[in-house]
Amino acid sequence: MKDVKIYGPGCKRCETTAEMMRAAAAELGIEVQVEKVTDMAAIARAGVMSTPGISVDGKLVHAGGLPDPEKLAGWLQG
Repeated sequence: MKDVKIYGPGCKRCETTAEMMRAAAAELGIEVQVEKVTDMAAIARAGVMSTPGISVDGKLVHAGGLPDPEKLAGWLQG
């Protein structure tokens, strides 16, 4: 199971990013646990300077704006 964290204040872009990750995982048949991190101190500790941020299995893979849908599969399969 992949551990995915979405970093952001809970805005629409953050919600959309979480939905995109769940949909990509379902399409690939990969089990994911998606956690939303909204605490600003935790977001800063993770190194996210622009939200939404995404980490997969503890590795920060994206920060700022909606992710490119083609990259989601690579992050989940990596």
